[in-house]
Amino acid sequence: MTVKLNQAALKHARALVRDGKVVKDERDAWSEDAPSADEENAFIDKHGYAEYSKWHLGVDADASEDTKGRYSFPYGDFSKVHRCGVISAESRAGQYDHDDIEKALKGLLESIDD
Repeated sequence: MTVKLNQAALKHARALVRDGKVVKDERDAWSEDAPSADEENAFIDKHGYAEYSKWHLGVDADASEDTKGRYSFPYGDFSKVHRCGVISAESRAGQYDHDDIEKALKGLLESIDD
């Protein structure tokens, strides 16, 4: 499993933050704010995996393309970036030594907090 930074997702997240599409919630809110499996499936059915991938800063090139397992480190709810999601993803990226993803998320968090 080789998870790499999803540059398209980072670009998408930065654009959302720049456009003010951010929920400035608290650290522990992600467990409630994260999309459910049913919400993810509905989003994929409507928009496809290419759009789904833009909401995840990690991508595993070894995983099958049209699977949710290919994507990791979600940061939003398919309409807005959630500060709590960014914090949660940054913590997990650091825990699993995904330094490039952790650094990208740290930068995103700084942009949100500015």
